[in-house]
Amino acid sequence: MAQPIVKYTLSKQGRIPEWLSSDSRAFAGEHSISGNKDGYIPRYESPQSRIMLGIAAGDPDPDGTPDDYIGTFANKTALQTYLVTVGNALKYKTTTNTVTGVQTSVTTGLSTAWDANPYAGGLSTTTSTKYTASGVGTVATISTSQVTKVVVNIDTTTGDSSTTTNTPVVIDVASTLSGVSTSVGIVTTSSTGESGVTTTTTTTDTTSYTYTDVTTGSVTSKSETTTDGVTTRTDTVVTSSTTNYETTYGYAAEATRLWDIYTAINS
Repeated sequence: MAQPIVKYTLSKQGRIPEWLSSDSRAFAGEHSISGNKDGYIPRYESPQSRIMLGIAAGDPDPDGTPDDYIGTFANKTALQTYLVTVGNALKYKTTTNTVTGVQTSVTTGLSTAWDANPYAGGLSTTTSTKYTASGVGTVATISTSQVTKVVVNIDTTTGDSSTTTNTPVVIDVASTLSGVSTSVGIVTTSSTGESGVTTTTTTTDTTSYTYTDVTTGSVTSKSETTTDGVTTRTDTVVTSSTTNYETTYGYAAEATRLWDIYTAINS
């Protein structure tokens, strides 16, 4: 009896189907995607709304299958075609993290100079030329949003007050901010109490922005040497920039990976 690659959902109770393969080499939960189309009455209701790939413990019964079974694949080509459909819908990309910049700064001097407070000189710093490189593909971008300003105005019969909270957009210094757009939401509420009517107006600025997926990080190492009772300390700071590059997703390679697992289990 074969153990095929299948499309399936969770059970009506939200559990993983018991009929999936228990083989240690098998997979489940791969390439999850909604089985419903936007704007239509859902074909699959929660918790069965997502279709996943796995390996079943046996062939589907020709007389009928459970409601968490969706279908199988006749061959590797059919599997790859399905993966392409899923990947296009979910915008699959292959992301590779690449070191694109390295710079080293070395500071050295007698320990007495390091420990002096206030600092009175005696330390020397040498900074290397920054090494730069590029990766394969296009630099990945991240689109997100955050609340950047909230203004609350409270009006009462005895006076009014206003508070403002600003949260500026902060991205890594190695990245580049672009595509900023701000939408403003205003909510007004009223309540009646012993002091009369209180009106609260909350204005919220939500900023949507896109930035390149570049990050920086530093690692510091310390060493000391003592000669004839004199201690010299050296601090080395290595600052690296890493960039995520996107290339086309390898559908053929992924189909081969899954099909090879299926073949091994059934051999």
